[in-house]
Amino acid sequence: MNARSALFDLYGDHLRTRGRSAPIASLVRLLAALEIAAPAARTAVSRMVRQGWLSPVRLPQGRGYALTTKAVRRLDEAGRRIYRHAPDIWDGRWHLLVIQHIPDRARRDRLRAGLGYLGYAALDDTTWISPRASAELEALFAAEGVRAERFHAGYDGEARGLVARAWDLDGLARAYERWIDEAGELLAGCPEDRDEEAFAVRSRLVHEWRKFLFRDPGLPATLLPDDWPGARAARFFDEEAARLLPAASRFVDRCLDGR
Repeated sequence: MNARSALFDLYGDHLRTRGRSAPIASLVRLLAALEIAAPAARTAVSRMVRQGWLSPVRLPQGRGYALTTKAVRRLDEAGRRIYRHAPDIWDGRWHLLVIQHIPDRARRDRLRAGLGYLGYAALDDTTWISPRASAELEALFAAEGVRAERFHAGYDGEARGLVARAWDLDGLARAYERWIDEAGELLAGCPEDRDEEAFAVRSRLVHEWRKFLFRDPGLPATLLPDDWPGARAARFFDEEAARLLPAASRFVDRCLDGR
């Protein structure tokens, strides 16, 4: 777990609901529990400020850093996907994007990565689909200076066949099976009464689970194979994250209070 990723996890999982800010000393202490040294933590904070994710603020405890509007939007959306707060309802229509040709390879790669994160799959070089529109599309297109035609459309064919061609569900299923095994090893013997250890283990659990945001488009259950391992993995994550949350929260609160 690198320092920048750990900070995103920390703000998204704990600080977003605790005023969206924290003193730098508390950030350093919290990341130390994840075996991230103070210089690396401070460098990551500075980098996130330059990238527009954090902004410096004065707090009663001294210098601190708060989430920007851009970061809150991203973390709110990520939180909905991580904990699946949105109802699993699909009206059978696809959100279709037809994107202008981008001659610059670096911009194409950034756009491809961004659309993949938002749950879209490419049908060809300029056409992308998702079962639902993303609220973050506008910001992505504006950042890359890209224009796109957008449609809600039905598919005159078998929907699961379309999904199988657009997304690598077999590879994703194997990744979920591996995650279940590895998460079980991580959690083996983790106590609920040692707050710092519970925080560290839960943070690693959330960090590894969050990686699926970049791979799993969040397809409705009606489009997925029966006995989808992602559903089993999600239930396991929900149960274990909830089990460790009280102890992890106590440690976060102590660090924020300077204790």
